[in-house]
Amino acid sequence: MTKVLRLLQYQIFLLPILLVYTLFTIYPLIRSLILSFTDFDGYDKNYAFTGLKNYMKLFTDDAIVSGISFTLLFALLSTLLITILAIPLALILDQKFMTRNLHRAIFFFPSIPSGLLLAFIWGFILSPVPSGVLNTVLREVFHAGPQPWLSDPLLAKLSTIVVAAWAAVGWHAVLYLAFLQSISRDYYEAASIDGANRRQQIRYITLPLLAPAMTVSVMLLLTGGLKVYEVPFALTKGGPGFETHTITQVIVLRGITETQYGLASAISIVFFLIVLVIAYFQVTLMQKREDRIQ
Repeated sequence: MTKVLRLLQYQIFLLPILLVYTLFTIYPLIRSLILSFTDFDGYDKNYAFTGLKNYMKLFTDDAIVSGISFTLLFALLSTLLITILAIPLALILDQKFMTRNLHRAIFFFPSIPSGLLLAFIWGFILSPVPSGVLNTVLREVFHAGPQPWLSDPLLAKLSTIVVAAWAAVGWHAVLYLAFLQSISRDYYEAASIDGANRRQQIRYITLPLLAPAMTVSVMLLLTGGLKVYEVPFALTKGGPGFETHTITQVIVLRGITETQYGLASAISIVFFLIVLVIAYFQVTLMQKREDRIQ
């Protein structure tokens, strides 16, 4: 009995956290699930049950279909690009040279300002008009004509992904750098004695031991990429057409702007399930990789 009481006196400290989590996470999720089967418009409380009507609209609404497809493309490509760039950058920043702390700060800086602010700046640089910064450089240096960086569907998608990668690669490089510095130098000394060169040490020691860092980094990148909003919105407003619409932008558009809360709730539930499935498989696969290494 004494042990039970002692356990309860510790568990009671979790009640405020559980209450806040229930109030701001569990309840809104359940509420959204209920509203997704209705025609609720945000004002009229006498909303009607519509069954799966809102869910059926997901497959016929061009903005929703484009939003889901571009969001998945953005999350996957930005994660791949940032990971490919962040690991070599971390290896470089881990070397001993005079200005390494300055270089670490420089590469980390783009992750500090708001993504919205960075996107507005890049929108000025990538402006498709002849007076845009990048088009001006192309004209003056390479004598090339203006490029439709944000008005061509393919270039707009690529520009959005590149800007997002530019802003995040430094932060994830620092994450990998922290894990790099925790790897014992004894491994490298033993490998050097056995005749392993620098490339072999990176392949057989560094990369396998970075598996936990990669699990964390990829998880953060995927979840952040799936819920991205400000960078595509500030760069292209979702255009041209619906080409760079994200699912979060569609939810705001349908729910707040057009007051179709039932439809927006249905999109949110489907989006939640997509994120849940992707996160589950990503963590499972990465943990299996860690287990094989160990």
